[in-house]
Amino acid sequence: MTHQKNISTYIISLAISLLALASVPTTARAQKDGGEAKKDTTAFFKGFAVFADLIGPAQMMFGDYGQYEAGLRINLKDKYFPTVELGYGKADHNDDATNISYKTSAPYARIGIDFNVLKNKHDIYRLFAGVRYAFTSFKYDLSHPGMTDPVWGNTAPYEASGVKCSYQWLEAVIGVDAKIWGPIHLGWSVRYRSRLSYDDGPLGNSWYVPGYGKTGTSNLGGTFNVTIDI
Repeated sequence: MTHQKNISTYIISLAISLLALASVPTTARAQKDGGEAKKDTTAFFKGFAVFADLIGPAQMMFGDYGQYEAGLRINLKDKYFPTVELGYGKADHNDDATNISYKTSAPYARIGIDFNVLKNKHDIYRLFAGVRYAFTSFKYDLSHPGMTDPVWGNTAPYEASGVKCSYQWLEAVIGVDAKIWGPIHLGWSVRYRSRLSYDDGPLGNSWYVPGYGKTGTSNLGGTFNVTIDI
């Protein structure tokens, strides 16, 4: 547990350091280097973009859990990118060892901001560092075919339906984005998720959390996004 907390603290500190570096005004850097400060004439509002993740649907196609996810990103001076992400996560898992089935499906949401940390903010390539606050409220179903009594021969199946849970977590995000053609961009991100608070319900230890992934104090995830500027 201590090791996981140290990793979480290190990654979040790294993300904050990158964000602090990105927020240093360009004019201040120019003055420090002895050069003449140039006025940034870029418009404050540069539009917005919509994007969708392709990894989540692939996870559902080839595995037993995944999500559909899309988002909205606002462009402020090609440097600051407030972001909202909405998704719908699903799981249908059967444990071969215990023969327990786990099913859930629920929406989730994230809100945060990305910073373009490249020196040339107006290039067709961007390197992002950012943070997210995320949350979900969901229900899951458990079932087991039951054990057969060796003496009496009767079977008692086990089922739990509509177990209520909730999760809140933070994400440290590092990603890239590149303009491919016209308004179309492709990009990916790596995300370190650290749980803030949770309610696992009366049974405890939910197997999968929509938007978060497999349950635990922390985990790693990622996205591969198709983005369209508007």
